Amino acid sequence: MQQILDQRSLVHQRSAERVKLALMKNGGVYIKLGQHISAMQYVLPLEWCSTMQALQDQNTASSLDDVNSVIHSEFGQAIDDMFSEFDPTPIGVASLAQVHRAVLRSTGQPVAVKVQHPTVRKYSDIDIATVSVMFEFIHSMFADFKFMWLSAEMKESLPKELDFRSDKNNAEQVLWNFSKRPDIPLAVPRMIQASERVLIMEYVDGKRCDSLEYLRQHNIDPAEVSKQIGRVFAEMTFVDGFLHCDPHPGNMFVRPRNRSETAHGHNFDLVLLDHGLYRQLPPRFRYEYAEMWHAMMRGDQEQIRYWSKRLSGTDLYKLFSTILTGQNWDTIENKALASTTEQASFSMDTMLQQHPNLIAQITEVLASVPPVLLLVLKTNDLLRMVDQKLFADQPPAVQQHAQLKTWTRLSHYCLMSIRDTRAVEIRQSGSRFSVRRLTGILANWIGFWAQDTALWAFDLFLSFEDMLIRFKSLLKAPFLRFSGAP
Repeated sequence: MQQILDQRSLVHQRSAERVKLALMKNGGVYIKLGQHISAMQYVLPLEWCSTMQALQDQNTASSLDDVNSVIHSEFGQAIDDMFSEFDPTPIGVASLAQVHRAVLRSTGQPVAVKVQHPTVRKYSDIDIATVSVMFEFIHSMFADFKFMWLSAEMKESLPKELDFRSDKNNAEQVLWNFSKRPDIPLAVPRMIQASERVLIMEYVDGKRCDSLEYLRQHNIDPAEVSKQIGRVFAEMTFVDGFLHCDPHPGNMFVRPRNRSETAHGHNFDLVLLDHGLYRQLPPRFRYEYAEMWHAMMRGDQEQIRYWSKRLSGTDLYKLFSTILTGQNWDTIENKALASTTEQASFSMDTMLQQHPNLIAQITEVLASVPPVLLLVLKTNDLLRMVDQKLFADQPPAVQQHAQLKTWTRLSHYCLMSIRDTRAVEIRQSGSRFSVRRLTGILANWIGFWAQDTALWAFDLFLSFEDMLIRFKSLLKAPFLRFSGAP
């Protein structure tokens, strides 16, 4: 059996490498397609997802002449006219654009200049149509192939991502949203000037959030980085309803700071980049999504079934829960998401052995969910991958605690969303000073306070256990050196 699995893995790896090369050769929309594939761990073999992850930040750069041509066509000025310095080597190359460091000639300010690849807009309509036709052809040959939602999503998202004025507007909206939360160490580069294909913004130094060596050099705790990433995206999801839907490590940098110089009290900023892909989450969706997570945390099967149907439109609530959490159904059913019980992560290979028709069921779920939920699922998967990288060199117990803390923070925001929605419903029912209304308001707040206090205590307990684990490892290290153990 193992020999068969090994052989299948080799075939998947070889096929994924070939497809990756084809996508890179065609560029633009096809790179975007590969990036979507990299985040689909719940439906594709690991070999495909891991291979396509390289497309997040390994792309072919446009020449300096092409960059100059795009800038001139957008602003009517050449590079030398606009910038006193312009680094010809891009500091980042993505599927749709590349970024150069420069200095504005008019003000002397260091800036980052995001320039769209010259052929992307020209061929985008043809490329999207080609992807759609390709998917329709495959579906006509294989009825179980229900990935039309992927081409539909690209068709909706790509035009927005290709207009950098939208990028600028989104960044400014996020800045305004988080200006009310000075305790969160989020930094968004200030936008200076934008056209359809060129964006000039404040230059912000830093490294990718998953650069563990860089974090160690600057005494930045990966666990704290993980916590603040979780807070940022929970605020976006449950409070603002304005969600950045492409949070791979190349779009989230960490910038070292002096604690005494910051309002938030942390020794780093989380720098959020690439604001082209956002989604507005309607209030009702946020409430139902919060109820679904709350039900999964409690392992309440009937509530999971109910809210899964409301959200996804499918009766496959066990599979939907697995896709949402990245955990096996047994973990959810046994109420182990928010406990120190060992959790069993979702494994595509293992699940396929147990359920041969799994792929067909997953595609059925994804084909039935509303488009906004698809991007939320993608965002969840990308954030999970970031967490895995941040804790890659930590002991298993610390990794498990990190996951538990993620669930705890998520539960806090779910409870807030549920509380606020119910508060609105209570205020709209009955007369202003009716006993029923006042009792409902009081019960709503007491229920929230009791559950949230329990979450706070559990998080404190996990932090204390983490301190003990680290303390024990520090004590063990001198002994290992003395004994000569490897």
